[in-house]
Amino acid sequence: MADMERLSSKWTATAASIWIQSAAGSSYAFSIYSSALKSSQGYDQSTLDTVSVFKDIGANAGILSGILYSAVALNRRRIGGPWVVHAAGAIQCFLGYFFLWAAVTGLVERPPVAAVCLFMFLAAHAQTFYNTANVVTGVHNFSEYGGTIVGIMKGFLGLSSAILVQVYDTFCEGKPSTFLLMLALLPTSVSILFMPLVRIYEAHRADTDKKYLNAFSAFALLIAAYLMVIIILRNIFSFTSWASIATFIALIVVLITSPLGIATKAQKFESNRLTETLDPLLENPEPRLASSKFSASEEPVEHEPEMLVDRLEDMNLPRAMGSVDFWLLFIAMICGMGSGLATINNMSQIGQSLGYTTVEINSFVSLWSIWNFLGRFGAGYVSDYLLHTRGWARPLLMAFTLAIMAAGHIVISSGFSGNLYVGSILVGICYGSQWSLMPTITSEIFGIRHMGTIFNTIAIASPIGSYIFSVRVIGYIYDKEASAEDSCSGTHCFMLSFLIMASVAFFGFLIALGLFFRTRRFYSSIVLKRLRHSPRQ
Repeated sequence: MADMERLSSKWTATAASIWIQSAAGSSYAFSIYSSALKSSQGYDQSTLDTVSVFKDIGANAGILSGILYSAVALNRRRIGGPWVVHAAGAIQCFLGYFFLWAAVTGLVERPPVAAVCLFMFLAAHAQTFYNTANVVTGVHNFSEYGGTIVGIMKGFLGLSSAILVQVYDTFCEGKPSTFLLMLALLPTSVSILFMPLVRIYEAHRADTDKKYLNAFSAFALLIAAYLMVIIILRNIFSFTSWASIATFIALIVVLITSPLGIATKAQKFESNRLTETLDPLLENPEPRLASSKFSASEEPVEHEPEMLVDRLEDMNLPRAMGSVDFWLLFIAMICGMGSGLATINNMSQIGQSLGYTTVEINSFVSLWSIWNFLGRFGAGYVSDYLLHTRGWARPLLMAFTLAIMAAGHIVISSGFSGNLYVGSILVGICYGSQWSLMPTITSEIFGIRHMGTIFNTIAIASPIGSYIFSVRVIGYIYDKEASAEDSCSGTHCFMLSFLIMASVAFFGFLIALGLFFRTRRFYSSIVLKRLRHSPRQ
């Protein structure tokens, strides 16, 4: 136990969270086993789409995980912590995927559609518990660099789909039912193994926080680059079994050792710095104490407008929902997350209608996880940089990414040669950026205490927007344009749909710009002041 305590720090918590996030994105792997689920249960496409909708709802409706986190992780009077949230996620993950595996393999009699939808929901819902525990704990431990830590956590969740695909290609290729069993066991085991290390550490920020967070960031970029190369090579060449195993082992070795090495170096450096700081204090304590600065909480509070004073307090969900800022953020996410998710959901059909080859289409779909990662990671990192160096409020970057997303939709609608190469990169990066900017903005405007509940509520905008744009816009227009053979070829199949989504993304840009103007004084008067006066080690 003593050894465990010595190993525990916010750095080991970060490493453990990265490992859990790297296995947590199982909901993104639905396409691997959907055909097996469809054939084994005798579903038509409409029924399979219904199951998929429950997957999307489960993966995005994380309100319960936020409520549980606030109840067990922040109340010091009770026995609990983020591990409780991880354990709840692990239970749901195992039950959901184990039942689906049993149904697909015939271990149980063919279950009703409602039961399959329920367990699909549970399996995907587990992702929100892992995500909430890791993201919110990271923001508590590195509140000064919330954008960077959220970008790292959300980035690895995005990369996890590519990592799980590597697991499938190496060990389960051609056996989707075996992959379902693996999804029941792997994320559950990883979470249970590392969840004791994920804790909130009430420590002052250190001057070295940025240095070692940058190291974790560089590691994330390295993993993304490695996966991108492997994905491209797999779509061009046929890997032998030994080549698949070798590339997978290399990935796992780097994935395990690098975060541990960074955490160990950071913890050792901070321990040495703490010892050097305490030595003169023990020799001559009085002058040291006399010269110490007031903390931010002891400084006189200047008179601020009522709107700014309200934001100084942590808001709960009902109070946040009563604010204009909440609904501006929610509407912006419907426009950004909804149209982005609708794009990837229809990428295969778009490619087929424009005459792209199967290899090219598979590359678009596979590389989406990389562009998604770059958006999640990059937006968090860049927003921190702009906030610290220029004082720019994060909603401004959100508005900028939504404007670029609108341009990406226009590129896809144009149908020119190579449009999907450019359009998928622009939309993928900008879609991913919303997933790191939104939680960070939520923590700053509404406070950290109920951050998990509030940002998971706003995240419901993603499946809502996806349903509107996938079914009511893309699906409806495609069916009208389709020929008698129920297929459509040519630019006209999706042009109008993506022009509509470009207009929606531009509307989201205007909404985010409105949020920026509403909050820029708050960021300059409150957020930046917190960052400059928060106590250091």
